[in-house]
Amino acid sequence: MRFEFATAGRIVFGPGTLPEAAEAVVACGRRLLCVTGSNTARAEPLLDLLRKRGLRSPAILAVTHEPDLELVRRGAALAREEGCDVVVGIGGGAVIDAAKAVAALATNAGEVLDYLEVIGQGRPLTTPPLPVVAVPTTAGTGSEVTRNAVITSPVHRVKVSLRSPLLLPRVAVIDPELTYDLPPQLTATTGLDALAQLLEPFVSTRANPVTDGLCREALPRLARSLRRAASHGRDVAAREDMAFASLCGGLALANAGLGAVHGLAAPLGGLLGAPHGALCAALLSATVAVNLRALRMREPGSEALGRYQEAARRLTGRATAQAEDLVGWIERLVIDLAIPPLSSWGLTTAQVEDVAEKALAASSMKANPVALTREELMAALESALNR
Repeated sequence: MRFEFATAGRIVFGPGTLPEAAEAVVACGRRLLCVTGSNTARAEPLLDLLRKRGLRSPAILAVTHEPDLELVRRGAALAREEGCDVVVGIGGGAVIDAAKAVAALATNAGEVLDYLEVIGQGRPLTTPPLPVVAVPTTAGTGSEVTRNAVITSPVHRVKVSLRSPLLLPRVAVIDPELTYDLPPQLTATTGLDALAQLLEPFVSTRANPVTDGLCREALPRLARSLRRAASHGRDVAAREDMAFASLCGGLALANAGLGAVHGLAAPLGGLLGAPHGALCAALLSATVAVNLRALRMREPGSEALGRYQEAARRLTGRATAQAEDLVGWIERLVIDLAIPPLSSWGLTTAQVEDVAEKALAASSMKANPVALTREELMAALESALNR
């Protein structure tokens, strides 16, 4: 047995913990860059806490879409011009990814393409980034505890990662109260992203006992609470379960990898400009089905089949559930949550082959429990196209 486990320097979880994020910021520096979403007013509760602690008005970077090359360049330049010594990312996964990337590029020479995988030079970061305090306001990506930042290149029409252990935030503060007012559809798509980020590490070729424990604890919590969180946004217990499941998914994927759902979502996101969570939600059941068929045909003795069966039992609550029952359970969940198919985001049959080809090169594919062919990836896309 050999594995590595790395995460944020400190994790604080629980309702009402937002003041601890303010304390963490003040402990890290005095000149703040606040990275937040398009509605910058959502950061005001945290900024008010910081003002009470004597911090001057911060520089603000508003993330109005999933981060791209230009946003990262602009944010890094802003951080340097303002002499920032700490970055806080308060928002969804796109915001926190942007905060991590900006913090890294503010201290490392060169430009973002020098460090990106697939489309860039993939050089390692050599200088520690500005310290990052990550405060998620959605429950899905787990970006507050991951060591990568997903960035879109509009020119290449693909999403790729800036990846380094140095990207792990200094402090992650997960306060479920910040998710109470999320709209139902955003709750649903981010929640299904969290499900994918628990399932994929659990069946991954890099799974380990630590990530297994996180997934086993979080899967039943998500199963009992996702529908409730989407339909009753201020249900305290449901929101806490979902925030915890998202955190566990981030911890698991950062240390055990992902799989074909995220391998397909990367080129789709660059092509369609659709939200990452919505793509993962649309792909999940079809990709699990393709993985199961491939495992049954080519690797019938694979441990992953037993893990899919265990996941089915934890999610359905039925002790007799089989691996294939997982597909039907996810499909019903997707219908109940009104998740739109890939065609609603503009994907056409003519684009399927190209997306599958690009997915083969995605880093997320490396830990998939079985090596999938281009044709199998095309089958998953076609299944998710119209549903």
